[in-house]
Amino acid sequence: MVNVLEVTGLHVGYAPDVHAVRGVCLTVREGEVLGIVGESGSGKTALALAVMGLLPPGAAATGSVRLRGSELLGRSDAELSRMRGRDLAMVFQDPLSALTPVYPVGDQIAETIRIHAGATRSAARARAVELLDLVGIPGASRRARAYPHEFSGGMRQRVMIAMAIANDPVAIVADEPTTALDVTIQAQVLDVLAVAKQATGAAIVLITHDLAMVAGFADRVMVMYAGRAVESGPVDEIYRRPRMPYTIGLLQSLPRIDGAAGTDTAGGPPRRARKAPIEGVPPDASARLDGCPFLPRCPVAAAECARGEPEPVPVGPAGHTAACVNTAATADPAEVFPVLEAADPPPVRRPRQERPIVLEVDGLVRHHPLYRGTLLRRRAGTVHAVDGIAFDVREGETLALVGESGCGKTTALMEILRLSRPQRGRIAVLGEDTSALHPARRRALRRDVQVVFQDPFTSLDPRMRVADILAEPLTTHGLPVGERVEELLDLVGLDPVQAGRYPHGLSGGQRQRVGIARALALEPRLLLLDEPVASLDVSVQAGVMDLFEDLRARLGLAYLFVAHDLAVVRRIADRVAVMHVGRIVEIGPVDDVYGEPAHPYTRALLDAVPLPDPFLERRRRRTPLQGEPPDPTDPPAGCRFRSRCFRYTTLTAGESRLCDESDPQTRSVDLDPERVVACHHPLVAVRAGR
Repeated sequence: MVNVLEVTGLHVGYAPDVHAVRGVCLTVREGEVLGIVGESGSGKTALALAVMGLLPPGAAATGSVRLRGSELLGRSDAELSRMRGRDLAMVFQDPLSALTPVYPVGDQIAETIRIHAGATRSAARARAVELLDLVGIPGASRRARAYPHEFSGGMRQRVMIAMAIANDPVAIVADEPTTALDVTIQAQVLDVLAVAKQATGAAIVLITHDLAMVAGFADRVMVMYAGRAVESGPVDEIYRRPRMPYTIGLLQSLPRIDGAAGTDTAGGPPRRARKAPIEGVPPDASARLDGCPFLPRCPVAAAECARGEPEPVPVGPAGHTAACVNTAATADPAEVFPVLEAADPPPVRRPRQERPIVLEVDGLVRHHPLYRGTLLRRRAGTVHAVDGIAFDVREGETLALVGESGCGKTTALMEILRLSRPQRGRIAVLGEDTSALHPARRRALRRDVQVVFQDPFTSLDPRMRVADILAEPLTTHGLPVGERVEELLDLVGLDPVQAGRYPHGLSGGQRQRVGIARALALEPRLLLLDEPVASLDVSVQAGVMDLFEDLRARLGLAYLFVAHDLAVVRRIADRVAVMHVGRIVEIGPVDDVYGEPAHPYTRALLDAVPLPDPFLERRRRRTPLQGEPPDPTDPPAGCRFRSRCFRYTTLTAGESRLCDESDPQTRSVDLDPERVVACHHPLVAVRAGR
């Protein structure tokens, strides 16, 4: 195959002492997918911007970037503009900010065709519709006249891919194209990229922090750390036999959805057994590096690691290289990051039915009025955000609420956090009905219910030091501060010296630990967790999830865990409730639901989660989930999932009529009252009633 993109000795600096990319070399062949992975700050995006010639003013790039043998570095912006969109295209991380908000998407795609191919206006518009249809936009001719804000996140990303392939480029750079998307949309975007590759034959550089996604999509992988490529080679070889300790740590940190209850796919440790995490944080791009940059975090470091930065050396077949001088110690990944043995046996918990209920939700409804107009506002409809859900959380238990964006997970959490009368239904916290609380009792009850938000940087006051952030809830409730700040920092694994720092001086994982410490300051009994690890690197996620488990065991906490990452949910939750368009469609023990889902929607969600194993991922039989969720302002009659249900298409006319006309009620699965499903034609045996 022909080499399409060649990068040699690439250096990118943002200031005299800030080195974002340091001597990276890579080659991508025609029709090949190269996955570039690594933690935040490893230089992945700086590399992509340098290749595209989109570095900000003040940044400098040296080395060589060749596209089909033609040098790109040093060219003027006008010359690069003629190549971008024609021979070299990019799919950006945030399509909403990449698309022009005041022009229809069809016009934006047609513009690139007219500029680079010289097509007429009508021919360019016709080609734009063809491209939208190719990437799976339903009603392409109609949606071509829509504006970016009228599309969902996944649909906007499809528009970006359509624009990228409009002129049949030879190379496509995709920078985190699935970040912040639901797992179902992620799977659809990857399918669209695969279609784009097949239609154009383009080479693809996929930049991501999601190693599971790379496993089934990429042909080769390059792992970056501290601005350098520390390991590269065929995807099967690296995932099966990683040799750089950093790569091993990243792969070991990945949560997985597969495996029998209690074990992983390799027959290894129980599902809740922990592998040693990657301690510490990556070096700053301005730091002076003596020796291997991974040395402070490496569990198998040797004396020679400090004598100089290692160069990549061959460690396996087909071009597998690793920048490590101690590869003899990395032959067995389990020895590098071993399974951690618990110091004490886990406490024996009473059966679930014998433990007190901490949170009870029954028939909860939250509808939001929808208004149109500015001067003359009028009621135009109702958003059915939460539409009659019921569940309970018991002492020492973690219940996860999962589902696609817009299904009502966070709305339900916020309704509970208000501790007030719900629109309809009942919420009881620690046995007290929130609709009957007096102000003084509501204030006192807030000590027992705390929340950890998704983004720790925006949830912490940037003007306050960590010590003041942790002391604030104590002083608000009239409690002594004393040594409590130091105790809280120790509880979440932070050094006392960090009490004097501001949030911007902490890493993402450290900021999230501060948020957890603040939530624990008042010794609550229930923690509401709103995507608490979604914005963290996989290595940091593992440490934070371990912390949640430790705190639950030590303090007897109960968690309501809102998430869209089903692999993380299996790692941390006891029970899972699956939401779709404001309703809970299935609920039960996490191993039972994951092992044998009863609702077709649950099956589709699980099938969309990638496995961090190239061999298994490429051989999976997936259940496709087509289309978008119904409009919450006008949910359909009958089953709200039927328009996307793979099972619905196989039913007889009489069976499908039930789905069309009747709203499914919850029924027990396998005679188990703890596991219920709301489906007329579930995938497993059920009985009527609860």
